[in-house]
Amino acid sequence: MSYIADKNCPEEAVSTFNNGFNCAQAVISTYSERYGLEKELAFKVSCAFGGGICRTGDTCGAVTGALMVLGLQYGMSKAGDDQKKQETYARAAEFIDRFRSRNGSIVCRDLLGCDISKPEGSKAAKENRLFETICPKMVRDAAEILDDMLK
Repeated sequence: MSYIADKNCPEEAVSTFNNGFNCAQAVISTYSERYGLEKELAFKVSCAFGGGICRTGDTCGAVTGALMVLGLQYGMSKAGDDQKKQETYARAAEFIDRFRSRNGSIVCRDLLGCDISKPEGSKAAKENRLFETICPKMVRDAAEILDDMLK
């Protein structure tokens, strides 16, 4: 399946995030329908990945959402299809390298500068409006990298 950039995906992803969906949901839902995955199902399947996977501060949700998109594009769907599996892993590794190169990390707590899995970190993130300033940039960066990789 070839990818056609028919809309401004980075802007749509940021808009989706700003409308109350988490970072993973914002990224995967922007691309999901072109792969036959309804937006509603994309929102549901990615819901637990926000906040660095269930607000643990681990891997950034924008990254996990993007990796899901790469799986939709390149992933294996038949047992034993090692070529597709390896291609998917290679593309995912490239995405991670590019995201890390732009942002210094793929880890939510590193990107935010606080650990949102702890009450004091969550409070600091809210008080400092990090979800309004840093997270939209991560969503945009993930979508920009995806757009480039899916060309």
